[in-house]
Order: sequence, then C-alpha cells, then structure tokens
Amino acid sequence: MVKQLIDSRIVSTPDVCGGHPRITDTRIRVVDIAALYNADKSAEEISDEYDLPISDVEAAMTYYFANIEEIKTLLEKDEAFIEQMKRRHTSKLPTV
Repeated sequence: MVKQLIDSRIVSTPDVCGGHPRITDTRIRVVDIAALYNADKSAEEISDEYDLPISDVEAAMTYYFANIEEIKTLLEKDEAFIEQMKRRHTSKLPTV
C-alpha cells in the first residue's frame, strides 16, 4: 500500500526503499535530499544533481523538517539492521 505523505510528491511504500519516505515515482529518499541540504547544497544544486523539479526538493525538505524524529528513527533501524547483518555474515574480503 502506498501512503501519500505531502500532496502527491512524497510517498512511502513498505517494499520500496525500506519504507522510507521518498519522492513519488523515484527511489530518491527524503533523507537523501536532506543529507545534501545539510551539506550546504542549495535546492537548485540538489535539483540539478538528481534531475528533479525544485518543487520536489522543497516538498522533501518540508516533509523532513516536519518529521525529523520519524526520519531519525528510520535511520536508526537501518543502522541496527546493518550491524545485525555484519555480525551474521562476516566478510570474505581480506582486511587491510
């Protein structure tokens, strides 16, 4: 089930991008846009980098600022999952 979060620009689907809020019809997550914004990229630069309309970048940032705690929780779950997988599956690559 697709959940539309801000008009029709931001959606969340359990089986796409781990359920993270994302820009509709893309796999670009709100958190990806926010990370660039927090790295001092302008909306125009982000728009160019992802080939998105500025309105989608602005919708992503609006969602991010309105739901920072939800985004942090999703990232913490992702990090916990990564750590769990690292413990279960050791790398076969030699360490340097």
